[in-house]
Amino acid sequence: MQSAATPAEQQLGEEGHIAPEEPLIPEFENYIERGDLDAIAERETLRLLAPRGLEEESLPRDGLPTGEWRALAEKFANERGLSPQWVYVDNFAQLIPALIEGRGDLIAINFSRTPERARQVTFTRPLEYVQELLITRRDGSKSDAPLEVALRKGSAFAETLNQRADTERPLTPKYLEGPVTQDELLGGVASGEFAATVIDSNLADVLLADYPALQAEDLRDKRRAIAWAVRRDAPKLERALNEYFTREHLEAAQRRGSALRDWDQIRETRTLRVLTRNHPASYFMWRGELMGFDYDLLQRFARDHGLRLSMVVPGPDVDLAEALAAGLGDVIAASMTVTESRKQQGLVFTRPYMQVTEQLITAADNTVESTEAIPVTQQLSGQSVAVNPLSSFYTSLTALAAASEVPMEILPIAGATTEQLIDGVATGRYDYTVADSHLLEIEQTYRDDFQVIGDLGGERDIAWAVRKDQPALLEELNGFLNKYYRGLFFNVTYNKYFREEKRIKQKLGERLRNTSTLSPYDPVVRKHAVPADRDWRMIVSQMYQESRFNPRAKSFAGARGLMQVMPRTARQMGISDLYQPENGIRAGISYLGWLEERFPTSLAFDQKIYFTLAAYNAGHGHVRDARVLAEQLGKDPDRWFDNVEDAMLLLSQPEYYKKARFGYVRGREPVNYVREIRDRYFGYVSVARNERMAEQQ
Repeated sequence: MQSAATPAEQQLGEEGHIAPEEPLIPEFENYIERGDLDAIAERETLRLLAPRGLEEESLPRDGLPTGEWRALAEKFANERGLSPQWVYVDNFAQLIPALIEGRGDLIAINFSRTPERARQVTFTRPLEYVQELLITRRDGSKSDAPLEVALRKGSAFAETLNQRADTERPLTPKYLEGPVTQDELLGGVASGEFAATVIDSNLADVLLADYPALQAEDLRDKRRAIAWAVRRDAPKLERALNEYFTREHLEAAQRRGSALRDWDQIRETRTLRVLTRNHPASYFMWRGELMGFDYDLLQRFARDHGLRLSMVVPGPDVDLAEALAAGLGDVIAASMTVTESRKQQGLVFTRPYMQVTEQLITAADNTVESTEAIPVTQQLSGQSVAVNPLSSFYTSLTALAAASEVPMEILPIAGATTEQLIDGVATGRYDYTVADSHLLEIEQTYRDDFQVIGDLGGERDIAWAVRKDQPALLEELNGFLNKYYRGLFFNVTYNKYFREEKRIKQKLGERLRNTSTLSPYDPVVRKHAVPADRDWRMIVSQMYQESRFNPRAKSFAGARGLMQVMPRTARQMGISDLYQPENGIRAGISYLGWLEERFPTSLAFDQKIYFTLAAYNAGHGHVRDARVLAEQLGKDPDRWFDNVEDAMLLLSQPEYYKKARFGYVRGREPVNYVREIRDRYFGYVSVARNERMAEQQ
């Protein structure tokens, strides 16, 4: 018999009732693991190393990167299906030993990359470049006497102090034992307990506002890279992190552009942002080309109005109505069924441009009686139907179950795509699922492992959707559909995706469904991209833009190979025979690295990628001219989209290029080049996201 709880083990609930305490979460028991990502996945836990005292700095505080990077690390773990577990050591000096010994998997903090540390561990691509600042009191003496500088034990700042040994004012480190926070260091200098300390500029930007008595000066001429660290024998984890950083930073930049806009604001930015799904009816990728019925229609709409199209593909577990309400896009175009529940969410639909039926399917080898005489509800008696809870099918099935006395089980599979659910039915994981008729017509042209056994109801309208506060955009979209619906362009486009069986088998049957193979040269790209701290998917996207994966490609200017590098440029890097695939890829990646170094280290992570791509296409000099012009025009010279790209377009006009150092440039080429590479990369990312969701189901 269980013994009665003591008063200390009980607490009073409402109305005086005694309620037992909530069970305590068991304390994490650490272990030794020195394996790479596969071994970490078997443990189902990602151990994140940090020094004690960092917990306080990780608390929410506007502008302080510590908390942001903590969230970034935990999100990486969660996306991989791992539980993030912070493991704390006493000080910075113990971080690398703990990592090497296998007491943690990743150092995910504001960690300086130094030559000494790089000899012991592998660093990811830099997250940021910072200046090291010497902090002293404003009322301190200007003496040249040696200055004692308080530092955390194991701090990278000690290397910098040693490098200044021959300067006029010697700086000697004073190491502090135990956990010490940045506020304790700064407070100690302000109170006179310490003569000085050192802090990174990204932290100082936030913290020094609370210490007006302190002043800062640069310790060194160059900025230092901030990055995360893994064991040297963990290349898979390093690659996964670098891919994650690239995707997360580019998507974060896309989210920063969120705004609730109607037609005037869209015309002002000349960009229409379209929220969609990655599936064969709306938007998909085939051999590097972006395609889809909704995509092609809106491409025409954008061209008619002089707009650029930006496709935004949230995760399959994200409600598109909520994304639209948050300003992540301007319109939803995702083969969306018009329903009352969606109207209640605030969506306003355009005129319909397609009618479909919601069809019940099961495995091809599932023995079912003739469907002609048996209603769908009876066929579902005692059966389970798997659907995405964000789909209209979930609403339809719920209403069907409520109106029928026949019991059925509705299985909500969060984040599942239609294709994944069909696969689940075909393999016997689920009894039934539901899909729209036009999608099933596509699927049936190249697979025969499922069967349609009935409709849930009559025809349903498919339309685009906007918010209630977008009447002008709604009018423009309806005007477009009224003009083209059932006309030549519409019919040709419709037949291309839903009627031409040969084309469907080729384009849609071979569409990109996973990221295991993006090009014929993926292994070579990964071989050279990973050591260069680059996301190989971005390189593949650029390679397709340059050569369509043709290793014998040659431009009118003489650029050669998969990455279209000029022979003289390759020779400067010691590379020849650019028609040989590996040489061409290696030259392109090396040239990207050379170009990136030409830009200030202060540029944001995502912007550096875009500026480097623009320079690859147009030349570094023209990009520099565009940055200068952007600043003259009152735009941000450190942001590419809607800022420097606008200035680049002007450099094809005499009134601007005659004043530029490097003269005329066909500005539309680099502008389109960067956008198309980015959009293709996001297409790869959306496929990868669907893969991860499928693995976790």
